Amino acid sequence: MSVADGGRQWPDEVSVENARATLLQLLARAGVPSDDARQLIGLLEAGALALAHEELSAARGVPGETGAEGAEERGARAVLEELGAVAERTLVRAVGAEGEQGQAGERPRARRMEVERARVAVTPLYLSFTAVSELDPEVTDEVLAAVLGTMSPRQRAGYAGRLTEFAADHRTRLERMFAGFGPGSAITMHGRYSLLHSATSIAVLERLAAAPQELREEWDAVELPPAWLDGLTTAWNASA
Repeated sequence: MSVADGGRQWPDEVSVENARATLLQLLARAGVPSDDARQLIGLLEAGALALAHEELSAARGVPGETGAEGAEERGARAVLEELGAVAERTLVRAVGAEGEQGQAGERPRARRMEVERARVAVTPLYLSFTAVSELDPEVTDEVLAAVLGTMSPRQRAGYAGRLTEFAADHRTRLERMFAGFGPGSAITMHGRYSLLHSATSIAVLERLAAAPQELREEWDAVELPPAWLDGLTTAWNASA
């Protein structure tokens, strides 16, 4: 469609592919592996489709049952179902056909881009409760790898939303915990509570609530200090 047509100026298939190829090249220049870059783009595409499906579903209103209105409603429902199916296929392409779990049922190790996405998700949440600490244990990647190791690739794709929901549901308790044990508290130098000086503490707490056994298995696998988990658990329980 040309500008003279006066219609919506949407990118066509060639233009979309051009944008995707351009982004892949830019990410490659930044040192991002092609597989990670393709997964990230795929998650964006799947997410855009899923959000469109959610918006359209909410806008449907009360469905018609008979006559012309009923036929229109059935047609709209069929379009929505296909949009949902397209979103699902796009997500499967992004995380792989075994996105629910790895081969033979195991959970694959977290990839670099998955760790980075978790870091981007958890940092602003942490800073909404406390300040940056100079005592950060500096093992962010190792801790996040253990956290992500408790989830399938598909679960990791939606982890940012899960973290945000956890922080919102437990905001008051998290505020008390960081005030009593985190940066600026009277026990800032106590090694047992070192993890509270890291943004990863919120991610670890969410996993302690959702998958405690799996987290401890992954924690041991990457040889992180058991005292950090114990200290975080103590601080969390004391803030209830």
